[in-house]
This record gives sequence, C-alpha cells and structure tokens, in this order.
Amino acid sequence: MTDSIYLTTIEPYSGKSLVSLGIMELLLRRTPNVGVFRPVIEVPPDKGHDKNIDLLIKHFNLDLDYEDTYAYYSHEIEDLMAEGRYDEILDTIIEKYKVLEEKCDFVLCIGSDFESGGSAMEFNYNADIARNLGSPVFLVTSGAGRSVDEIINDIKIALEAFEEAGCQILGVVVNRTDPEIIDDLQEAMEDELPHKQAIFAAIPARDRLSAPTIKEIVDYMNARVLYGGDQMDNLAYNYLVIAMTIANYLPYLQNNSLLITPGDRCDVILSALQAHQSQNYPQIAGILLTGGLKPPDAIDKLLTGLGDNIIPILSVTDDTYLTATRIGHVRSYISADAGAKIRLSMRLFDRHIDTVALEKQLVSLPETGITPRMFIYNLVQQAKSDKQHIVLPEGNDERIIRASASLRRNDVVDITLLGDPEEINNLIYNLGFTRELEGVPIVNPIKSPQYEEYAQTLVELRKHKGMNLDMALDQMADVSYFGTMMVYQGDADGMVSGAAHTTQHTIRPALQFVKTKPGVSIVSSVFFMALSDRVLVYGDCAVNPNPNAEQLAEIALSSADTAEQFGIYPRVAMLSYSSGASGVGEEVVKVREATKIAQQKRPDLMIEGPIQYDAAVALDVAEKKMPKSEVAGKATVFIFPDLNTGNNTYKAVQRETGAIAIGPVLQGLNKPVNDLSRGCTVEDVINTVAITAVQAQENSEQ
Repeated sequence: MTDSIYLTTIEPYSGKSLVSLGIMELLLRRTPNVGVFRPVIEVPPDKGHDKNIDLLIKHFNLDLDYEDTYAYYSHEIEDLMAEGRYDEILDTIIEKYKVLEEKCDFVLCIGSDFESGGSAMEFNYNADIARNLGSPVFLVTSGAGRSVDEIINDIKIALEAFEEAGCQILGVVVNRTDPEIIDDLQEAMEDELPHKQAIFAAIPARDRLSAPTIKEIVDYMNARVLYGGDQMDNLAYNYLVIAMTIANYLPYLQNNSLLITPGDRCDVILSALQAHQSQNYPQIAGILLTGGLKPPDAIDKLLTGLGDNIIPILSVTDDTYLTATRIGHVRSYISADAGAKIRLSMRLFDRHIDTVALEKQLVSLPETGITPRMFIYNLVQQAKSDKQHIVLPEGNDERIIRASASLRRNDVVDITLLGDPEEINNLIYNLGFTRELEGVPIVNPIKSPQYEEYAQTLVELRKHKGMNLDMALDQMADVSYFGTMMVYQGDADGMVSGAAHTTQHTIRPALQFVKTKPGVSIVSSVFFMALSDRVLVYGDCAVNPNPNAEQLAEIALSSADTAEQFGIYPRVAMLSYSSGASGVGEEVVKVREATKIAQQKRPDLMIEGPIQYDAAVALDVAEKKMPKSEVAGKATVFIFPDLNTGNNTYKAVQRETGAIAIGPVLQGLNKPVNDLSRGCTVEDVINTVAITAVQAQENSEQ
C-alpha cells in the first residue's frame, strides 16, 4: 500500500486545488494524520503563503507547520539548476519530505505550478521528484478549449513520459472540460489510454470555479475600493469594456460581468446600478473605473447614500486599454475562505471520480523498489541516528580526505585517519579542509601507544599459526592490520579501506582474527546496485570463487539479511542458466540444492531457484517461465552461482545501464570491515563508510 500521492499537472491553471481538496477529504476518511508537501512553490516569503498549502491546512485544520510543507521557492530552483546543483535540489527535497513523512501516516505531494514558463524543465523535475519519493502520480490536466482528440493525445504523451521516468500512474483527471464533450472524453480515456488499472475521470467546467472574486481583482490590479467593500466575494464571470452610450451597451450585459469604463463616465455608473437592480437585466459583479478618475462630489454623495445596496466600484490609475489587457491575467484560486467554491469542488470530485476505485488503487498498488537517491538518503540518516567511529587506514589519499570532510561536516560518523600525520595534515591544508577535520585523530601505527599492545594481542590470536612478537610488530606497522585491530579491540566500530590497497590486503586481517559471526560459516560480499529506478543486491561478486551448495545457501541468507538491514525488502533469486525444475547439469543441481537448504533454514524468506536472470528481473519473462512465482520478475536480491558469473554480471550491468555499484560490502564478520575499489570516487567512500556505520550499529545492539 502506498503512503503518498504526487499530484501534478502538465500545464498551468489546470485546477489542482479542486482535485487536492477531493483527495484530502478521501484520505482523511482513512486516517486523521495526513500531511501536505510541495517540493516547489511560487510565492516568495514576503508575499504570504502558498495558496494550495494554505487552503488544505486551513480548511481541513491540519496540524502542520507551514515551513515543513515545502522545500524551495521557484526562483531558488532556477538559480541552483543554473549552477549545476540538481543533485542538491533532490537531496533537500527528500530530506524535507522525510521529516514530514515521519510525522504523518500519509502525505499528499503537490507538484509545481508551471507558471514560470519552463514547462519542459518543470515536467522533468516533477517526474524525477515523484520517482525518488516513491509516490504514484495522479495527473491533472485542463480540457478547456480543446477537443477530445487533442486531450487524449496530450495525456498519452504525458503518461509515456512519466512511465519512462520510472513513475507509477495512479490516475488522470481532466478538469475544466466542456460539458458537451465530457461523456465522449470519458469513453475515449477508458478505451484508448494505457494503464487500464488507473483511474480516469473528466470534470466539467464551472464558471463559479474559474471566475475570480472582486477581492482577487483588487489585489492583482492594485485597485482602490471606492464603494461596496462588503461585497468582495462577488464573482466576475466575464469582463465588459464600456465605450458606448447607455442604450447601446445595455444589451451586451451578461450575468456577473465586471464593467470596465473611464472614471468620468458617470452615466455608465448610474445606469449600471439601475440595470443591476432591474429584473429585466442580469446581475453585475462590479464596476472598474480607469484613469484614476473618481465620481464628482454630487455623484459621490448619491452613491454613498445607497448604503448596502451598492455593488463594488473600484478605481485604477491605468488607462482603459491597459486595464483591459492586464485584467485578462487575473487568476482565480480556491482560498480557505471561499466556502461556496470549496463545497462545489468537493461535490464535483465525488460526482465525477470513482472514489471507491481510487481507494482500492491506493491499497493495491504494487510496492516499488527504493530509488538510489532515497536509498543513499536513508543510509546516511540511519548512520547519523547512532553515530559510530570508523577508522580509515588510507589517510594520505585525497579521496579519503574529501570524503572525511563531508562526513564530518554532516556529522555522519567519527573518524580516525591512519598514516604519517605530517603528510596527512599537509594534504588537509592544501585541500582546504582544516576546519572540517579539526580534531580528527591522525595515527601513525608504529608511533601509537597501542602499537605494542596490539602486536601482543595478535600474537595471542595467531600463535597457533606460529605468530611471534617480531612478526606481529611487522604486521601491526601495516595500516590495514592496525586498523583492523582497532576494530577488534573496540577502539573503532568499523574500518573502510581499499582505495589504495587490494581487496585481499584489506580483508585478510579480518579473516585472520575478526572471524565470522556465530552461526555464520562463510564471509561473503554484496554490491548494492543502484539502477535508475531501484536498488538491487548482488552477491557474492568479490570474495568466494566457487561456493558449494551449503556455502551458497549461507551467502543467500546473509545477503537477504543485509538487504533488509538497509531497507530493501528481500525477494531472493538463486540464479542459474535454467529456470525451475527442468534444467540439468552440475551447476543447476548445486543451485537447486542451495535453494532447498536456504528455504529450510529460513522459511520466512521468499527464496526461489534455480532461476535465470531475465526471469528474475522482468515481469513479462517471469509470466512465461515461472508464472506462479513470488520472486520471479520482482527479485531484489540476486545470488550468483560463482564469483566469475557474479563479478562479470555486476560490471556488465554497471557499464551498460550506468548503475552505481556500491561495494563490495562484506557480510558475516563479527565486526564490520569493508573494501573499496581502487578506482573509487569520493561518493563511493562516503557511501561505504555510512554502510559500515550501519553494520556497526547492529553489533552495538547485540
């Protein structure tokens, strides 16, 4: 079941407010604790609150702080994008959203307004935000002035783009539709659009909802209210510029018109008031006087004496032409005090949208995988929640220093660097990180007070292998051995190395004396494969060349536990070159046996095999090869039969798809030690340190 909706449009003025009111009402029937979140708003801080947010908070009396309900102003987004800081935008939006998500059972997200003109850019980042938040998309578009074919074509293009971006589609609402085509449009959407499980609805246009109030006109035109200030809620359905004489303009009056005329046309003012009171002419919304001209004293006295019977009369300094041009840009919004508009909006929503089907959709939407950015965000937050102490043996590597500065700046972990203090301090100074890394311990192993103590401990641990003190002192001079011993002795909670050392150099000390956890027979590894729309777990791709069936089962169980530890629901696929029971051959038999062992040890897990990679990852293939499988097509944990297959596969996927491979992450050790690739980036170091910290948290709880 989803716990959020991303309500967005593909153009401005589509009527998101109507749909957001209806959805919020629907959600509040299920739970009283619903939040509203807008990644981007138009309103600058000195201009009040965002109208969508303000409407929902006030009308539904939501217990939310306004500052928690949005991430950026639109001008901030434009500036950051111009500086190439798009990743920073997404990280901040995720962070703000997660804070609200912690407080609420459900969050209604509302996309940007498309008022700035950068529609292609806004469309892309709305789709990207929805995908990264894991929120299914509810699309709102306008049918105003368009035919059925035009509307259907636009929706198809939008749905295809959202699908390509990796978004789930919850439904589509066409708002402000010409009532004459609404039945044909509804039928066309159901017949011609993909996503048959989605909700499709058309809502007819209503003048009452699109017409601005006199107050909105006053605010936009910076008008002065001369008379009738108690009727600011009057709605202006249309505008009529009066230049004719009385006899000629009266036939043009329409219901709820705003009349625009020069301020010296007293004849128009008085005749319009008479027409408003006459049963033979339609009601008038108000009169807008141009040119900064006001009625003379005698007329003013007459108008003032009418008291409550006078309609609003406004004044602007612009001439009639400019006023008529500007007033076309006045937009009506549903505000919290517009009770009639709110009630009409909710009636239209209930009447034209199948709310029962929508509720079922919310419950039945399939779970989406966690996106890479959300995975990394959760990872860092999890690491920060119980700060651990990580030792980094390669303190003289620029990438390690840059990563350490970032980790310290964001208060993710405590750090100890190993190496020559003078060399490392010079590097820190030259890179400009003196402030960030102030106070970080920098330890030269052979000059450490623990040097001989650690060597003596190593003798005790390895004397059955012929270890003596001289040999131990030699090994403790090595940063990998010294860092691993810090972890073993509890002077650090975990170690990350490998930026300048081989995998064997990094993990050999851990295999020698940190050893495996109780009940775990083998140390193995996984890579977190961050694809564009989800994160998968691959194991073992770095440690065990050719595990037997027992070992392969152990790798599968350890990998499932690792996935769950990092927020990935484990569906384990035991990979081979054959799917199901039909295959023959030594390797297939091994995988089949490993699957049985794993299933017997952990019946609570979804584990299936043998299964081919395409059947494990693609639903269409799974339906043909393993139609009744709980794992096929939905696997999140992939267990390879040997190191050769696993290592080649992860590298092929990484290169061909652009996936980020985070790892290898070692699993099964008593205390966490993790390896870096020698080609690692600063981000790789940061992610691996955070993973190590989370693993260390589990140890501290035991």
